[in-house]
Amino acid sequence: MQKTDPAQKPAQGARPQPAIGSGKLPGIRHLIAVGSGKGGVGKSTVSVNLALALQQRGARIGLVDADILGPSIPGMLGIPTGEPPAMTADNRMIPAQRHGLRVVSMGMLTGDDQPAVLRGPMVGKYLKMFVDGVQWGELDYLILDLPPGTGDTQLTLAQSMPLSGVVIVTTPQAVSLKIARRGLRMFEKVQVPILGIVENMWTFTCPHCGETTDIFRHGGGELMSEELGVPFLGALPLAAEVVTCGDEGRPIVVAQPASLSARVYAAIADALVEQVHAAVTVLKPFVWKWDSNEGAPAWMEGAVQPAGARTVPVGLLRRDLRTLSLLWEDGHRDDLDVRDLRLACRCALCLEEMSGRKLLDPRTVRADVSPRQITSIGNYAIQFDWNDGHNSGIYAFNDLRALGERAGLQSVEDV
Repeated sequence: MQKTDPAQKPAQGARPQPAIGSGKLPGIRHLIAVGSGKGGVGKSTVSVNLALALQQRGARIGLVDADILGPSIPGMLGIPTGEPPAMTADNRMIPAQRHGLRVVSMGMLTGDDQPAVLRGPMVGKYLKMFVDGVQWGELDYLILDLPPGTGDTQLTLAQSMPLSGVVIVTTPQAVSLKIARRGLRMFEKVQVPILGIVENMWTFTCPHCGETTDIFRHGGGELMSEELGVPFLGALPLAAEVVTCGDEGRPIVVAQPASLSARVYAAIADALVEQVHAAVTVLKPFVWKWDSNEGAPAWMEGAVQPAGARTVPVGLLRRDLRTLSLLWEDGHRDDLDVRDLRLACRCALCLEEMSGRKLLDPRTVRADVSPRQITSIGNYAIQFDWNDGHNSGIYAFNDLRALGERAGLQSVEDV
């Protein structure tokens, strides 16, 4: 049985939203997600203190509590809950400000005892509103504190927002590492740069005798970073004052800037800035009208490198009205017939999800089918709006590379 990837195959009738804007969000240089895959690893604590550590280095920071169903950021920053934010004249939310951070959270719209009972599409709607429906002003970094898992929130971010990368938080024990690895692999699959791993609750030092104890073991996050070839940003101690400061609404980086934990956060912030500057996305988000060629993405032959990635495009080009050309980072070029692309759609209308059986009859696809519009989907795919009315398929870059290789092999066989 052929398994399908939910990141590539939306449910019948579903359609991902195009990436917001034509580049990064106006006024925001970098969007950074903080994820874990697993709950209970201190991800929100890391998000808050990392944001404050970046701010102490002179950066302008915004913080989105992207855990729509379980917001915790307001409590950690002492922001009142159940008090909806003010709105601008053009209906944009004005973020709360605390300790110099600009913050938005579902907890600001609901009280402490009022749950947000929402289905998946509504979660995505609120998430997008918290990012592009807020008057953020000029920011160097917008930090998004994600919920646990690899579901709707993570996929919405990867598909519709120009993420600069993700930080993965884990604790040292085996179960946390295993789930964090899954979360990391999910972001790799949708080609979001992995900026690094943070190991939380690394060791505990008794405040009375000074003896250290590895309650959750130690070193697992660093070992995982070595195994997966991703940066290790740092290891945070398990410290009672971190909990106390968070409960009082004064995070450790602000309340005790000379503490060991605060100093480690400072080092992690420095390492993160280096990784953000190194993680350059060549192609910017685009909405490309095929017939007029308006909004065409870049074609950057200067970005080609011999050891480049096979599935990272550095150029898309309308060679003619029937041919889409793709230039890959490793220098390979594919020329794909647009009707072949229409026939290769892997959405639920064209391919049976469980068995992989083709549902699309090629005889029903007209010979002159062509795109009306091509839209980037995050860093990992594009989506076509076809002139035959079909528009639900996502074409991941790894699938397009494989399609190009099959087309090239077929050409050789025909000769």
